[in-house]
Amino acid sequence: MHTPLVSLIDHAVLHPAQTDADVQKSCTLCRELSVASVCVKPSHVPLAVECLAGSSVPVGTVVGFPHGGTTTETKVAEATLACRQGAREVDMVVNIGKALSGDWMVVEHDIRAVVEAARVAGAITKVIFETGLLPIDELKVRLCQISEAAGAAFVKTSTGFGFVKGEDGTLRATGATEHDVRLMRANCGPAVEVKASGGIRDYATARRFVDLGATRVGTSATQAIAAGERGESARDKGSY
Repeated sequence: MHTPLVSLIDHAVLHPAQTDADVQKSCTLCRELSVASVCVKPSHVPLAVECLAGSSVPVGTVVGFPHGGTTTETKVAEATLACRQGAREVDMVVNIGKALSGDWMVVEHDIRAVVEAARVAGAITKVIFETGLLPIDELKVRLCQISEAAGAAFVKTSTGFGFVKGEDGTLRATGATEHDVRLMRANCGPAVEVKASGGIRDYATARRFVDLGATRVGTSATQAIAAGERGESARDKGSY
């Protein structure tokens, strides 16, 4: 019997234009659906904690988001403050440029520092690779190994805000792919879980990623996915 898919969703409220009212509305929905977590921008952590008080749904936030290029000290400060304000899950973006340069000592130090800062506060860390910007599988495999060694709870595909230039010169959004979820699951031990995020807008897509080994799904299309799980139809509310 399948675990209810909605219980695996990290509902995202991360678009730059989303307001306090959006956070409040999302928290009400997620409380009703008993999702895995609500992931909000750092400035919205206190509000989300207030909205979800007394519920089983924890608050998560993002660190070094969406490009991963802030200093380790800044990421640690972000994580520490967010956890002090009540966040229990931290989704951090790796330093993508350093990963592409093969500067693995810097990458591992960056991840480990955030993991430790969150752990002290009783929170877990998910490490975002932005897989669509990593051109070869070897980089993703190495990031899986480093994240596991650093004590991360999850490895995660994408921010939902990454873009690559196509052959025609137009930009297209990057997101979770079946290949990357399989690869990440195969290259992490059982103590590290996989989160698929980016472009997940319906129940069928979310279920496919879970069947491939993801145990969390990052999306803002929670209402549509929940409706699909019930066998109903719902207009897509977007996703990250």
